[in-house]
Amino acid sequence: MKRKVFLFLTFILLLALLPARDEDIWSQSLQKESSMISIVEKNYFKNVTPEELNYSSIRGIIQTLDPHSYFLDPDHLSRLMEEQEGKYYGLGILIQKQGDRLVVISPLEGTPAYRLGIQPGDVISQINGESTKPLSSYDAMQKLRGPTGTKVTIIILREELEKPLELTIEREEIPLSSVPYAFMLQDDIGYIFIRNFATNTTIEFEEKMKLLLKQGMKKLVLDLRRDSGGAFFPSIEIADKFLPKGSLIVTIRGRNKAFNREFKAERDNEYENIPLVILIDGGSASSSEILSGAIKDNDRGLIIGEDSFGKGLVQTIHQIPPNAAVALTTAKYFTPSGMSIQRDYNNLDDWILRKEAPEGKREVRYTLKGRKVLGQGGISPDYKVESSFHPFTVDLLFRGAFFSYGRKFASQNTPLSKEYVFPQEMQTAAVDSTKGKIIGKDFIADTRVLEDFKDYLHQIKKSYDPAQFEEAKEEIKRELEKEIISSIFGVEEGNKRYQQSDAVVRKAIEVMPEASAFIEK
Repeated sequence: MKRKVFLFLTFILLLALLPARDEDIWSQSLQKESSMISIVEKNYFKNVTPEELNYSSIRGIIQTLDPHSYFLDPDHLSRLMEEQEGKYYGLGILIQKQGDRLVVISPLEGTPAYRLGIQPGDVISQINGESTKPLSSYDAMQKLRGPTGTKVTIIILREELEKPLELTIEREEIPLSSVPYAFMLQDDIGYIFIRNFATNTTIEFEEKMKLLLKQGMKKLVLDLRRDSGGAFFPSIEIADKFLPKGSLIVTIRGRNKAFNREFKAERDNEYENIPLVILIDGGSASSSEILSGAIKDNDRGLIIGEDSFGKGLVQTIHQIPPNAAVALTTAKYFTPSGMSIQRDYNNLDDWILRKEAPEGKREVRYTLKGRKVLGQGGISPDYKVESSFHPFTVDLLFRGAFFSYGRKFASQNTPLSKEYVFPQEMQTAAVDSTKGKIIGKDFIADTRVLEDFKDYLHQIKKSYDPAQFEEAKEEIKRELEKEIISSIFGVEEGNKRYQQSDAVVRKAIEVMPEASAFIEK
């Protein structure tokens, strides 16, 4: 019976997605599909479940459509719902694969992992008796998550522990923050980073805005770099906060006219008079492009960085009982100027490599004040500032060298770090602060820190060309300052320091007077 249900659902999906055909042809097609699955089930050299065959069938159909339609099996559907709802069920730790090690980046405050004392830099070597070495970060995350109230056993390796630590932890509901960082860059310029768009994004954004306004913010840098989108409506709501009532935000048009709709700003008296600069890059997509496109086409602010991804197709989730779904492209969206930002995907190789279409072949539109904008290639920045790393820096980042060194330094486990006085020591009356240099949030990775870091690379047997180190020195200094400050004063402080020295952010601050001119009466 279960097999027949899956077959039926697959055929219904075929009928829904493909153009209408002659009934006899359809009948023959369905018979061939059923016959093929039957042949595989009976004769294939190993057992294949009906679910596997049907899921593969659906994936095959979807792959013929466009790059943005996709199939969601139960695991991926669950993950999507977590991101959209802004919560999941698990331990409350951020993890990263560094080489073959699964490393804890940070426990989230108030979560089971935090209460049990899991620390940044801990290595999770096993999950429920299974080694984490062959697991990807995603696979490990899936194993750590599960229904609330269930338990998972992990083995922790920590440098200062003589033997591995075994912990059995009960999973709880964990909130996911989509607006994790907000701080002041300068006296009157605030910075907010939106990681993704979810149901909780607008509320979190509003909380961050109120916090910064209390600190004296009068201008805003909004960072949408690496934000691949997510929920549609939060991008509309945030655009509304900066645009005058009645301003067009985005238009949706599809083959099915039921999807056609215009979205306009519905509220006034929010943040219409705060100068705004938005940061984007090649990872900014979908909802990020809706927001930045609305701001640009309405001449409300400036866009800094690199061309965005170019995803201008709207996906609608169609549930496939009992626990799968298809995200099917149902329409295109257009920025207020009438521009489509969708990159051409007819040549898949060019689409994957993000090759730009020749300017002469791209549609031309104009903003409210007559500035020229080009379509079919994402949102183009008003000022292009590229972000790239030296290959040696990338290698060190991949190995987790900066992160690991930062944790060792903060634990005073490097020769140089023993010469410093740390904030927690200052609370002890017995400490003589004159015997060492006090570490503050203005910490600089000077020549001595770089030499200490080189000693660490030698300890972990990381060979390198001294010329490469010298070429990447400024990038290395930034990464070390970020990780050391994060280890001592918290992740947000580390990110604040990192952004203040970022070339894209510095450009945003430089052009803020120009952004201010957009709202001058």
